[in-house]
Amino acid sequence: MRDVAIVAFAQSDHLRRTDELSEVEMLMPVLHQVLDATGLRTSDIGFTCSGSSDYLAGRAFSFTMALDGVGAHPPISESHVEMDGAWALYEAWVKIQTGEADTALVYGYGKSSPGQVRDVLTRQLDPYYTAPLWPDSVALAALQAQALIDAGDTDETALAAIAARSREAAADNPHAQLSGTVPAGDYLVQPLRTGDCPPIGDGAAAVILAAGDTARALCARPAWIRGIDHRIEAHGLGVRELTDSPSTRLAAERAGAFERPVDTAELHAPFTSQEVVLRKALGLDDSVRVNPSGGALAANPLMAAGLIRLGEAAARIHRGESDRALAHATSGPCLQQNLVAVLEGESTHA
Repeated sequence: MRDVAIVAFAQSDHLRRTDELSEVEMLMPVLHQVLDATGLRTSDIGFTCSGSSDYLAGRAFSFTMALDGVGAHPPISESHVEMDGAWALYEAWVKIQTGEADTALVYGYGKSSPGQVRDVLTRQLDPYYTAPLWPDSVALAALQAQALIDAGDTDETALAAIAARSREAAADNPHAQLSGTVPAGDYLVQPLRTGDCPPIGDGAAAVILAAGDTARALCARPAWIRGIDHRIEAHGLGVRELTDSPSTRLAAERAGAFERPVDTAELHAPFTSQEVVLRKALGLDDSVRVNPSGGALAANPLMAAGLIRLGEAAARIHRGESDRALAHATSGPCLQQNLVAVLEGESTHA
């Protein structure tokens, strides 16, 4: 296996609306920033991979517009996933492992503001039994939260504490959409209140991956990807145990997360109740700093929020604030698909 690291990370300011910007205009400053951090030009990148969603954009093959911001001439080696950018990072990591590239530019972006994102996400559901009932993303998360409460795994007071801790942590994150004291608010779907749910907004993120000595030349302290894996739960909610996430646990095991303790965990938990599920699946105790960036409760740009978890974990390693970090990304209702990566600084390089 080749040693591959995240050597640079950049993200936009995450805003409730960016009506004055197209997806390309929102993305371009982020791409310039991440390239400037390494001194690379587009022509120096061996592989480019993006994550976005045509459902959010409202048109087919919308990702081709973003290539205007990347610069597709002279011709580049490029791919796209109709998923969060975390899965684009996984594809780029595989590409570098094959030896076909030494560097990769990965980005994800999404604008949720133009439409009703709760309705848009119903398109992810089983089309025969679930989607015709039109349960939206918050209703399904509330179903999961109530299952946790009924099982004795949490209560509404504990969920409110997760929201408060996350948004207080986001006070140090200049890109966060929400930070500081955020009222619990009224119930959206009981038992979830407004404060238990992620903000709706627009945003983008990008990272650069590099292999071996190239990574060391581009970054003073690379965040080495020591393991990465992703797994999926059954599509039908009725055959899943919503209070647990065996796919997260398996992905973490395959990524080597349980071999040694981590000091930081960036978890893609858009709802407070989902942090409860992920902590249990990953065996995280209070000694681990969970979502010091504020997590998805502070900013949840669809198709970029998972990539941001990887980027935030890597950035803490770059700054020397973490030695071994876990990053998690999810997609689909009630933590259906889960990706886990373990990142380490050079001081713990085996």
